[in-house]
Amino acid sequence: MSDITLSAGQLWMLVVLLSGVAYGLKVLGFVVVGNRTMPPVLERCLALIPASLLAALVAKDTFTSAQELVLDARAVGLAVAIVAVWRKAPFIVVVVAAMAATALVRTLA
Repeated sequence: MSDITLSAGQLWMLVVLLSGVAYGLKVLGFVVVGNRTMPPVLERCLALIPASLLAALVAKDTFTSAQELVLDARAVGLAVAIVAVWRKAPFIVVVVAAMAATALVRTLA
């Protein structure tokens, strides 16, 4: 892998360019689809994408550190959060319980 260094200006230009491309792709979807309605099966699948993407990001951030798979206090916090959500606890209780469990495990380890 080569070391590519970008100046601050080049980095911001890249961020702006990629943001524009992402926005353009979203607009392209509206232009292509237009006023047509999607089949119900596709609409149900599209409705599941945000939840599955969030789950994938949580799993990635919980079980990896840099390029390595790890099992540490974050996994305990996630487990506590899952149990709290399953028990239908309010969102703030889920967050505080997961945070406290993670902190407790890190303190004891």
